[in-house]
Amino acid sequence: MSASPAPTYDQRLRWRQETLARRDRANPAAREAWSRAIAVRLAQLPQIKEAQAIFTYVHFRSEVETLGLIAAWLAAGKRVCVPLTIPAERRLAAYWITTPARDVAPGYCRIPEPDPQRTALANPKEIEIVILPGSVFDLSGGRLGYGGGFYDRFLADQAPQALRVGLAFELQVTKRLPLLAHDQPLDLLVTEDRLLSFPRRDHVAQSKERP
Repeated sequence: MSASPAPTYDQRLRWRQETLARRDRANPAAREAWSRAIAVRLAQLPQIKEAQAIFTYVHFRSEVETLGLIAAWLAAGKRVCVPLTIPAERRLAAYWITTPARDVAPGYCRIPEPDPQRTALANPKEIEIVILPGSVFDLSGGRLGYGGGFYDRFLADQAPQALRVGLAFELQVTKRLPLLAHDQPLDLLVTEDRLLSFPRRDHVAQSKERP
């Protein structure tokens, strides 16, 4: 039996574009309500309750909102770091923040990022949980980001020990994605309707099935 052909760049780009267009078209009030539901579900996770060092994206445009989560974690005494994009090196750096309104400003592609002049560089090995954005997610823990590979490299090279938690609206979830070897799998996916868990041993078996 011959192997399935590898997914092409155009196929993956089409997945991203179509899903992000649907997310952008969703009613803003609905997205806000979905984000609140996701925040409630996330806050109930024992891993979140126990964690002391969390790395999270700062939401941009139609992404699942995270500023409320960040404020709650800081108020609870947790340490929170957020990503700074370093395009020339095609990687992310993590910086601790304490006051988002002061510490975060538009950066790469106008995405809210930490000001390295005001914040302290984090050691990725101290991070217990990584909260991930993305364009499309699947029911096996697969994730497509936005095409740059920044989060995949961060997970693989800098924080492989961290629990990987994706946040998505249900409209971003599909049965199966055309993944490649460098696409880093999730441990958990939280949507407004459900929590999906993906034991890492399953990722190994699934990766053998994928082209």
